[in-house]
Amino acid sequence: MPLISRRHALALMAGASLVPARASAHVAPPRNEIRAGLAQRFTDMGTQGTFFAYKVEEYLIIASDTERSGAAKLPASTFKIANALIALETGVVADPDTDVFKWDGVTRSIEAWNKDHTLRSAIAVSAVPVFQEIARRIGPERMQKYLEELDYGNHDIGGGIDQFWLTGALRIDPVEQVDFIDRLRRGALPVSKRSQDLTRDIIPVTKVGDAVIHAKSGLLGKEQGSLGWMVGWVEKGDQPTVFALNMDCPEPRHVEARMTLTQACLKDIGAL
Repeated sequence: MPLISRRHALALMAGASLVPARASAHVAPPRNEIRAGLAQRFTDMGTQGTFFAYKVEEYLIIASDTERSGAAKLPASTFKIANALIALETGVVADPDTDVFKWDGVTRSIEAWNKDHTLRSAIAVSAVPVFQEIARRIGPERMQKYLEELDYGNHDIGGGIDQFWLTGALRIDPVEQVDFIDRLRRGALPVSKRSQDLTRDIIPVTKVGDAVIHAKSGLLGKEQGSLGWMVGWVEKGDQPTVFALNMDCPEPRHVEARMTLTQACLKDIGAL
């Protein structure tokens, strides 16, 4: 059972008073706050976006808005987290450091993709061709099964087994992103402990002072709306915060600002 389900989180943001299934009737529900200053961050950047966070130890939901945080979008490369998890669970990847995916010889615009990769190195540079090959090896039947079991977004793999998260039918909103990431962080997904441990371990890490950010970016092409993502969690001492940010990226500077803006929002809520 998710600690913060999508339905529960959205209801809290709307002002409802619900007690999660894991809590007794004597435990207060998570507090929730909408902070205009977070929304202003996007305006100051000359774009639009949303930031949604769950401060675990404070049992607190913080969001920049109540509308866009519940709007489902293509996950782009943030789906690599789930894709890697499923690959490990099915045995498509036995070891994230020793199994090698050979470069197909096609020269692409991102130089870091034009080489052999392991699962760890592929997620570090967000190598789309590697994860497309992983998805093909997983296959539609197993992919559909695991998206349903993981309760990932709308579970829809329509549009092609190597395209559904890039240009196809898969959709997920920031609340669902936080729910999925939080279950992975806690090791509460319905797959093996090993697969979850390894997936957490390969997610890119950024250190900021005494805090550690575990996060995966994503970016959709112009035809899909030039949307940028950053999802993950930050650990500062024993105070974890799970977050999801998405923003319109019509200019290169917006693409480059995804992590910068994420860190600014995390600082605003006291998570960094």
